[in-house]
Amino acid sequence: MPELPEVETTRRGVEPYLQGRLIRSVVVRQPRLRWPVPEQVRALAGCRVVSVGRRGKYLLFETRQGTVLVHLGMSGSLRISPVQTAPEKHDHVDFVLEAGRVLRLRDPRRFGAVLWSAAGEVHPLLQKLGVEPLEPAFDDRLLYQHSRGKCRDVKAFIMDSHVVVGIGNIYANEALFMAGIDPRTPAGDISLTRYQQLSQAIRTVLHRAIEQGGTTLRDFVREDGQSGYFQIALQVYGRTGEPCVKCSEPILQFRQGQRSSWYCPHCQR
Repeated sequence: MPELPEVETTRRGVEPYLQGRLIRSVVVRQPRLRWPVPEQVRALAGCRVVSVGRRGKYLLFETRQGTVLVHLGMSGSLRISPVQTAPEKHDHVDFVLEAGRVLRLRDPRRFGAVLWSAAGEVHPLLQKLGVEPLEPAFDDRLLYQHSRGKCRDVKAFIMDSHVVVGIGNIYANEALFMAGIDPRTPAGDISLTRYQQLSQAIRTVLHRAIEQGGTTLRDFVREDGQSGYFQIALQVYGRTGEPCVKCSEPILQFRQGQRSSWYCPHCQR
């Protein structure tokens, strides 16, 4: 599933084509994605996109009438194409723009979503989201305070969207390695000093991924159809049995909840 850097990369890619542009029409070929596409989205013809934002893994296309929320799900991507480009099998929703372009949602697995919230309202899916990890409000004290008394492992803790949004499995593994923390450590046992290291590692890993275009995954492509390439810089994720970049010990993999985790038994405590 695309994580925060992939979604932010997409946001930055489509923003110049969307912001300030008139939506001439909305074409819905597949009305039911993860949820049905709301009628308000279909009725946006003649509306102008005021801004292109992001909250967690949701893209937000704001108009004066309200906000379109787009979630890419497991396999979704957005493409900017000439309006005459014929849609392909999994191209489900088009936002036809002025200047002869179309923003096209492609989603083979149909786990993505196109949703709506009226002007002045906050969509229920956004109401309980935690702090953005790249905003000033995210720091060591926030993690420390939220973790007190928590027995759950630290990896699950930092992936909890009610605490901090957008940290998926890839970047949780990478940040914990950078901070030298075993992913199985109970969140409540970690000191403020170590949370300072972890919060900085989270910001560093996410910033690097965004700068380098997102992680190359089978289902993720940027808005121009090119793959991201942060995968070349991954230090533990997917590197089972390979030597640690710090100490040369083999990277270990194990199941943690419903996901795989990778770590160095020598460098992470």
